Amino acid sequence: MSGSEWLQDWEQRAARLGAKARQARDTLAGLTGTASSASGAVTVTVNSAGVLEGVVFSERAEELSRPKLAEAVLEAARQAHTAAAHSATEALRPVIGGTAAERYLAEHVAAGAEREPWR
Repeated sequence: MSGSEWLQDWEQRAARLGAKARQARDTLAGLTGTASSASGAVTVTVNSAGVLEGVVFSERAEELSRPKLAEAVLEAARQAHTAAAHSATEALRPVIGGTAAERYLAEHVAAGAEREPWR
């Protein structure tokens, strides 16, 4: 392969990767995660960065004590964050698939799902 052929091949690969990265960026921009507590008292929505975007309390929330309601909010938030992280990982897979970055994300998403920060 000549130098100009190698350069052309490299430019094509870089352009494909750039297109995949732009697609991932666009997907991440609109990504959210939503989850409800086991009791159904609380539903939480977070964005791709895990920032809280919405909290909805059902009528069931009125039956819970304040500490139990707080646990329900944290439970739903954790699950929503995990859902958003899983979706973000999937959105990034075309760009980072098969790399150490993908393994790192997968490990940390799984670790976050196992944690129960309110306990």
